[in-house]
Amino acid sequence: MMNDMNHHLKTIAQELNIRIEQAAATATLLGDGATVPFISRYRKEATGLLDETQVTAVRDRLAQLAELDKRREAIVASLAERDLLSPDLQAAIRKASSITVLEDIYLPYRPKRRTKGLIAREKGLEPLAKTIFAQDNRPIQPEAFLNPKKQVHTREDALAGARDIIAEWVNEQAASRARLRRLYAEEAVITSSVVRKNEESGVKFRDYFTWQEPAAKAPGHRLLAMFRGENEKVLTLLIRPQEEKALAILLRFHVKADNEAGRQVARAVEDAYKRLLGPSLENELRSALKDRADQEAIRVFAGNLRELLLAPPLGQKRVMALDPGFRTGAKLVCLDGQGQLLHFTTVYPTLSEQQQLEASRTVTELCEKFNIEAIAIGNGTAGRETEAFVRALQLPPTVLITMVDESGASIYSASETARAEFPDHDLTVRGAISIGRRLQDPLAELVKLDPKVIGVGQYQHDVNQAPLKKSLEDVVESCVNSVGVEANTASRELLTYVSGLGPVLAANIIAYRNEHGPFAGRRQLLKVPRLGAKAFEQCAGFIRIRGAKNPLDCSGVHPEQYGIVERMAGDCGCTVLDLMHQDKLRKQIDVRRYVSDTVGLPTLTDIMAELAKPGRDPRAEFAVFAFAEGVNNLEDLQPGMKLPGIVTNVTKFGAFVDIGVHQDGLVHISQLADRFVKDPAEVVKVRQQVMVRVLEVDLPRKRIALSLKNR
Repeated sequence: MMNDMNHHLKTIAQELNIRIEQAAATATLLGDGATVPFISRYRKEATGLLDETQVTAVRDRLAQLAELDKRREAIVASLAERDLLSPDLQAAIRKASSITVLEDIYLPYRPKRRTKGLIAREKGLEPLAKTIFAQDNRPIQPEAFLNPKKQVHTREDALAGARDIIAEWVNEQAASRARLRRLYAEEAVITSSVVRKNEESGVKFRDYFTWQEPAAKAPGHRLLAMFRGENEKVLTLLIRPQEEKALAILLRFHVKADNEAGRQVARAVEDAYKRLLGPSLENELRSALKDRADQEAIRVFAGNLRELLLAPPLGQKRVMALDPGFRTGAKLVCLDGQGQLLHFTTVYPTLSEQQQLEASRTVTELCEKFNIEAIAIGNGTAGRETEAFVRALQLPPTVLITMVDESGASIYSASETARAEFPDHDLTVRGAISIGRRLQDPLAELVKLDPKVIGVGQYQHDVNQAPLKKSLEDVVESCVNSVGVEANTASRELLTYVSGLGPVLAANIIAYRNEHGPFAGRRQLLKVPRLGAKAFEQCAGFIRIRGAKNPLDCSGVHPEQYGIVERMAGDCGCTVLDLMHQDKLRKQIDVRRYVSDTVGLPTLTDIMAELAKPGRDPRAEFAVFAFAEGVNNLEDLQPGMKLPGIVTNVTKFGAFVDIGVHQDGLVHISQLADRFVKDPAEVVKVRQQVMVRVLEVDLPRKRIALSLKNR
């Protein structure tokens, strides 16, 4: 096992271009229960400054290699049980570097169902097959194998059975299979055609009704679209290289003589390709293409989710939130700076003149009564109309008015979390509260949702759900820990993502807080049931406690490093608080004096940064945004218009932008900049405010083409 681990660490180091010592240290920390955020933030010296992405890559690759080892052991056990495990075979299995190579080695020994080759062996035709396959000018004499009792009546019956056996040998030959696999990877063409009877119902796939391109170059979003069309029985897909090339490769490998035996082998090779190898390798390639497309889509989704979660918060401002609607009116709530519900009602700003007057009076009075500092309006149905109504009220200029993306708010409002938070209120009130809280702190509110419902993915329902879930959880954990969590106000959902906690300890923290009151300091966390030393080590640096006796408890300095800061303060003849407040004192510190065997310059540099800005929020400052007035519907758009918008989703083929007309427009990758763009994420981010130009409006299909180009 130790040799296997050393080999794995060497492999990981080579693949990630890091030192083997870095891979080994990371593996040890992970094995001891450390989380990715903790390792990358507080164990920089141990890992040689590996960042979150690299630590995650080490973790994931270790898991993949563990799965390879698990499969390897299962194969060895199967072969040993059937007395098929020779020393050479065992050595080959041990050397296999991937599942594909491992399965190729195992293929000839895999227990088989009743195949044509097996039936031919039962008829006693294997010796004939061996003679033919040898192609050494011996007479093949198929007549000697005639056996009416076993349904071998003619010379052709015997030859056909022998070819069935040879076809299976060709299929199982690792070297030719590997060469053919390379041909598929490099030269296969994906051909898509429509299933005629479903042509009308599958119109959304019409771009692929007659489509052909090299599989190796097909972008992930097109592959996922075609695979979805096939699953919905609208498209038929074929993914193969030129048959002549494939057969030429196999013939070179297996046909050794220009004689009768060679001709029989050539026929067996053709059968092997069409019946066995071709379909098998096409399935393999399909799986590889799907994996590649999945990984691309997951990376896009994860990147978009990170931008959304780290969107600038308004902060602890008193907020009025409106969840708009036409017939049912707009549900209105007022929240305090911590997001607690103060008041709720329903107003009707889009119906009769009398109801609009009543709504005006209600909004104005509530703004004054609760000293409202900002108004958040959901961007769904009737959103723009409600925004126009609020802006026309001539509220004090100090009241910020903005629209908020309400994706998933209805799902939250019906969730167990929402019911637990607001058991006495209905769905509409909960939805409005969520809209208001999203303005105050997007991260704290969005962690309550399954990331897949937020709407920033690309074919998220088509990709492998296990790695998608893991990747999105990693992003949420990374964002939560990079921002930090206030222990005395955080929800259970937010605490769940803190390094080392999870749902059980998060619930225990809430219960302890409810019973004993606010935490006075980080060390008090150790009194929470089941929160032991290990969990405290992992979570403490990411927990913030405002007003704690020790000012470092509201910073990103880990408790294990408090002694260093206290020594610094002592050497400067001041308190820790003085050190945090006075830049001139910090400038007196020579951090090199505090380097030790376990604490190096990277950690000391982080400590100094934290002392300068304790518990700093890495998110950008909130910027007010407003859509163009008078442009509320598709019909209001004209080519050439320049409009403000907010990026709602970034994909590999472009970016979608909300310009306030209830239908996002697409900025195709070719229209993102005046230069060539390889990856849209290099140019735009989710929630970014942009100024776009309308290129085209397709009213029947509800499609808007936009451009970010200057010309």
